[in-house]
Amino acid sequence: MLNIFARASVSRVTDPMGKVLVRAGLTPNAMTVIGTAGAVLCALGFFPNDMLLWGTFTVWGFAMLDLLDGAMARARGYGTAFGAVLDATCDRLVDGALFAAIAWWCFVHDDNRPAAAAALICLVLAQVISYVKARAEASGLEADGGLVERAERLIIALVGTGLHGLGVPYTVDITLWLLAVLSVITLLQRTAAVAKAARAAKAAGPPAAEGGA
Repeated sequence: MLNIFARASVSRVTDPMGKVLVRAGLTPNAMTVIGTAGAVLCALGFFPNDMLLWGTFTVWGFAMLDLLDGAMARARGYGTAFGAVLDATCDRLVDGALFAAIAWWCFVHDDNRPAAAAALICLVLAQVISYVKARAEASGLEADGGLVERAERLIIALVGTGLHGLGVPYTVDITLWLLAVLSVITLLQRTAAVAKAARAAKAAGPPAAEGGA
């Protein structure tokens, strides 16, 4: 949802930065890998060791680099098919590392099995929501949008860990269960979008064959 409403505002900030980075010799793919490696290492390094504030701010910082690879591609004037696949793959790695690390913290440090279960639910749903979109697009259908896309997932999860790190109780529980519910709704929304697109494609029929000479 934020991807729709905030895209123009974010681009006004990131596009000049993308031009500077391209002139410095960096590539969008290199930025994707740097951001992913940093976010994964920080998530797995800080959250399981009960360092929620460190984990929150470092993961958020590296995740923001994900905005720059697109800006760099625009500054360069083109993107690549491999870059799109790499970006989507790295997004899944960060999502998996983040929610697995939060689940570990819930199990080991907070002794909170319900919250750990919610984190694992969020992990699985994050992967499935993204897969539905990818598989639909591979089939020529549309399955975009929904209440919580990747940006919303990161914001909700990291707000919970950050507030808990500042001493506000129950924020991890609340945000994880909220995200789990919203993710279920998003999955249903995307599934409905695929079904609608499939019906429309079926009604349109096969493309007309080109006439011969």
